[in-house]
Amino acid sequence: MKSFPLFFLAFFILHNLFSQTKSKDDLLKIEIQKKISPFLKNSNLLKASKFYFEKNWDSTIVYTDKVLNLSKGNSHLNNYTHFFRGHSFKNKKLNNEAEIQFKQISKDFEFYYIVKMYLGELALINKDYEKAISILKELTKLSNEKYSYIKRKNILNNIGISYLLLKNFKDAEIYFKESIKNEKDTIELIGNYINIANLYYERYIDNIAIKHFNRAYNLSKAVKLLSNVSNTYDYQKNKDILTEKERTAFNMSVVEENRKDFEKALMYMKEAQQWKDSLNDQNKIYAVAQKEKEFAVQQKQNEVDILQVQNELKETQRNIFLYSALGLFILLGIAVYFYREKVKSNKIIASQKETLDELNTTKDKLFSIVSHDLRSSVNALKSSNKVLIDNLESKNLTALENLLQKNSSIVNGAYGLLDNLLNWALLQTEQQYFYIDKHRLFIIAEHVSYNYQPLLLEKELSFENTVSKKEVIYADQESLKIVLRNLLDNAIKFSKPNGSIKIYSRNSSEDYCDLVIEDTGLGMSEETRLKLLEDSVLLNKKEHEDVIGTGLGLQLCKSMIKKNHGKFDIESELGKGTKMIVSLPKTPLNG
Repeated sequence: MKSFPLFFLAFFILHNLFSQTKSKDDLLKIEIQKKISPFLKNSNLLKASKFYFEKNWDSTIVYTDKVLNLSKGNSHLNNYTHFFRGHSFKNKKLNNEAEIQFKQISKDFEFYYIVKMYLGELALINKDYEKAISILKELTKLSNEKYSYIKRKNILNNIGISYLLLKNFKDAEIYFKESIKNEKDTIELIGNYINIANLYYERYIDNIAIKHFNRAYNLSKAVKLLSNVSNTYDYQKNKDILTEKERTAFNMSVVEENRKDFEKALMYMKEAQQWKDSLNDQNKIYAVAQKEKEFAVQQKQNEVDILQVQNELKETQRNIFLYSALGLFILLGIAVYFYREKVKSNKIIASQKETLDELNTTKDKLFSIVSHDLRSSVNALKSSNKVLIDNLESKNLTALENLLQKNSSIVNGAYGLLDNLLNWALLQTEQQYFYIDKHRLFIIAEHVSYNYQPLLLEKELSFENTVSKKEVIYADQESLKIVLRNLLDNAIKFSKPNGSIKIYSRNSSEDYCDLVIEDTGLGMSEETRLKLLEDSVLLNKKEHEDVIGTGLGLQLCKSMIKKNHGKFDIESELGKGTKMIVSLPKTPLNG
């Protein structure tokens, strides 16, 4: 048999998912009205529920939005509000928005199993069949009481559809046959026969597939349209009947075409087109009726609004004298408030002035030390350039190479100092972009250390990065790179030729991952180590006078680690090397 178009089955899913009888809908409506009655003092929820039960989805969305904006903190109220919004978005085919609303409903919600039913439906529509099966299977274990509001057979049928679309024909057949047992609803029976036909067709059992397509067609022929359509339920019933008549006739057209009986195929195709035209005509008639109904409702609403405005005007006139008296008390209260605020402001200004004086002292000290180091670097570069010119004239290449390397080191040191100064200034003035996100620690360490390979080779230092590739931390990537650059700079700066530098990770607690930068360099005394860890120390006296540095880089590191909710520690012995330890959170922290 030639392939049936795939939309046969997909159309059935979208059209019949979790369809419910009028009586079940009415029972659910009554139960929900009973449950929300304590909350109907909220005028916005009252309007939202009214529009929800009238199936006016747009107005439901508008008023539930007002409920969420004005009524916060009541979880039960919020559950019903999200339920109304999710169902409204689902009926408007805004599936992503519907799923967002349903997921905000807590599991203690009285009708959470119906929420699960809708989430299963959305998963099926979104073609996430495994997820749909997982959700819907939970609903097959509900009590009979809860099946008062949903149909178990439809849940079984949709599990079967999910298995069918996953090509799991064995399980699909089990659920389809279970869903068809004792089925009395002709429309749903037609859909079930088409599903079973598709199941056998997908397994190339064409004779049984055609048999079920015939059954579905014959059933659809026997179903009569309702002659008096007076409400939404009747309109939906007729729409379902016309849809099934069109779909079964179309299926038979394809079947006969595959049998090479083109005359019958054409006959069925014409019949399908007639049912399709009838369905379109009914939709147009219903649309006009809905517009007329909406216009009538709007007219009535306008009258109500006018009366409401008149009542509000009278209420305002009655209260105007009361407001005048209250106004005098309010003015007195405002005067007292501003007096107290002025006293409080004076205290804050005095405290801020004290803090500002401290910051200015720190700034002056910083600029003094930084300018001294920059001037020393420039003077060294100036002196070196004179010697460079002399050696250039004598063409002493060995001396020239040494001088150029020395100049490069001086320039790199000055550049690093200026870069740290800029980052420190941005951090102090809160102008630095800062975004904490999930990162793999190994990638950041590898990226930063790669840029130091030439410097490591020049100083004949061995380097090893053994950070675990599985370690995940939460930090701002750019500030973490600045921290690593400064710590690597220090490790190289304080290391002797032929030494070694290692970067590795370790887990000292469940909440933090330690990143360790270890060198075999000069080390430091215990007194210096403790001073470097003090929060109050900005710039520190150098323990090794032959190494250029202001201490600004380490202070910048401590500030940025703290902003990343991390911890900093140092392990060192004079002459035996140093371990700089940065502890970073494994999970996102508030603040």
